Amino acid sequence: MRKFDYAALRNRTWDNKILSYISQIQEYKGRQELFTRQKPAELKRLIEIAKIQSTESSNRIEGIVTTKSRLKQLIENKTAPQNLEEEEILGYHNALNLIHEKYTKFSVTPNYILHLHRELLHYTSLSYGGKFKTSPNKTETDLENDENTILLRPLEHDKIPEAIKKICQSYQVTLEKEIIHPLILIPYFILDFICIRPFNDENCRMSRLLTLLLLRRCGYLVGQYVSIEKAIADTKNSYYGALANSCSWWHQEKNDPMPFIKYLLAVILSCYREFEDRITIAERSGVRSTSYEIVKEFAQNKLGIFTKQDALIACPSLGSSSVESALKKLVEDGTLKRLGAGRNTHYVRANALS
Repeated sequence: MRKFDYAALRNRTWDNKILSYISQIQEYKGRQELFTRQKPAELKRLIEIAKIQSTESSNRIEGIVTTKSRLKQLIENKTAPQNLEEEEILGYHNALNLIHEKYTKFSVTPNYILHLHRELLHYTSLSYGGKFKTSPNKTETDLENDENTILLRPLEHDKIPEAIKKICQSYQVTLEKEIIHPLILIPYFILDFICIRPFNDENCRMSRLLTLLLLRRCGYLVGQYVSIEKAIADTKNSYYGALANSCSWWHQEKNDPMPFIKYLLAVILSCYREFEDRITIAERSGVRSTSYEIVKEFAQNKLGIFTKQDALIACPSLGSSSVESALKKLVEDGTLKRLGAGRNTHYVRANALS
């Protein structure tokens, strides 16, 4: 079995792209406290939007879906889950709430990982929630999408408790001694967790919950306001490609973690940029008095097509009717072109079509 000695990471050389990502993320992290004090009402709305997007996106990656109206009703406790998929969706949302509200009380230990897994499957009748695998599964596990198939040979079930114990201990010691930067240590831990695959099911959804938890505990709060899971879902092919490249030869301790580390850091950086963009629009809304001007600024900086929901998310100071009215005026004055109708309505800058 692997040694799981994260202190040895200090002996590795990290390429310029990884170092650049870390430097840029640190700059954004340095500004996040200022941003979080400026617009508390808008930030509260961003938190709720991020929770919905994270719940929808992390489950969508695994093919677990429901309608948007059902998703909203489930999250708002206005309906009960009707099938296994909705039970799993509701469980993810509740586990996400647990991380948001009690992340300071979660330590990186096997018991807390088991507790989070139990919450994830709380609404299902599945018997293995909160339990590591206790019997062998098939020889190889496929993590598959349109472009990548990853063949993982799961760790033997009887070695899983000790392996999870070791990665937790090594992570905690390495973090406390500041041996390696947390933005390298966190993806490395998550990669090992995915390769160990300690549960009968839900390993990938658990890995995304743990990513959010570890980032928050290290002071990287962006996942509270912008959905990291959505950023992963939107780059699903790259996600699986990075995993495929970094999981090869894992059992022999000859795998290369850099592709997955680069991928995850790029995702985190993109979320920080989106967060700052949203805060900037919220700040300017205090000066620009009309919803028309706020939505127009968003539209002028938006590449490609977008929906009303995209505008709502980007302009947290505005309500649904205000955004809808602004979009209508922008279409009427020729700033935007409307594409489709009804639920399929999208918008694009008129000058982008010329």
